[in-house]
Amino acid sequence: MGFFQEFKEFAVKGNVVDLAVGVVIGGAFGKIVTSLVEDIITPALLTPTLETLQLDNLADLVIPGTAIKYGLFISAFISFIVVAFALFLMIKGINKLKREAPAEPEAPAGPTQEELLAEIRDLLRNKQ
Repeated sequence: MGFFQEFKEFAVKGNVVDLAVGVVIGGAFGKIVTSLVEDIITPALLTPTLETLQLDNLADLVIPGTAIKYGLFISAFISFIVVAFALFLMIKGINKLKREAPAEPEAPAGPTQEELLAEIRDLLRNKQ
């Protein structure tokens, strides 16, 4: 099998396509959450703090005399909490929607080994 044929089989497998769709949706979801956090939640929570410190932006929250921007860390942390909570709610909803798999009907019990041996014995007896 040629290299390109193997690659084609790999690329069109359902799992690869599902993964690609998941990555694209995850990227879009990440942008939505980032906007929610940076444009709505963080300003709402930190505006009083920023005004008290006379700052305009979270990036301006730094430890004096260093390059440590703890304001950006706070924003990233809030973003993580929102993403984790949103994923939790989404998975909880998906699990609720899943129906329990119907129980597979049990296979009818066949004859026991002794019954089969008795039938063979009877057939052999009748042949003679």
